Amino acid sequence: MVAITYIEHNGTRHTVDVVVGKTVMEGARDNGIPGIEADCGGAFACSTCHVYVDPAWVDLLPAKEAMEEDMLDFAYEPDPVRSRLTCQVKVTDGLKGLVVQMPEKQI
Repeated sequence: MVAITYIEHNGTRHTVDVVVGKTVMEGARDNGIPGIEADCGGAFACSTCHVYVDPAWVDLLPAKEAMEEDMLDFAYEPDPVRSRLTCQVKVTDGLKGLVVQMPEKQI
């Protein structure tokens, strides 16, 4: 298990343990974290699991693939550096302590 902190747009913090091998989106969904809707269930067909990665973690995550970059164009106020789709970030032991913040809304 890896502790990940999800921060709602209003600043409410949720730190939960997520099973290694799941995605950051699944960790939010499985723990009832508000702000990550995941409408497509991780099928990579929407942008409703969009988050802003804490700056300290940006360079520690695997690079975005082209399809993720394209899908982020549909997200609410994407940041070219910090925005990620949580369905595309697999939880590994190296992500212990990851912090992500949800946008004001998901579209």
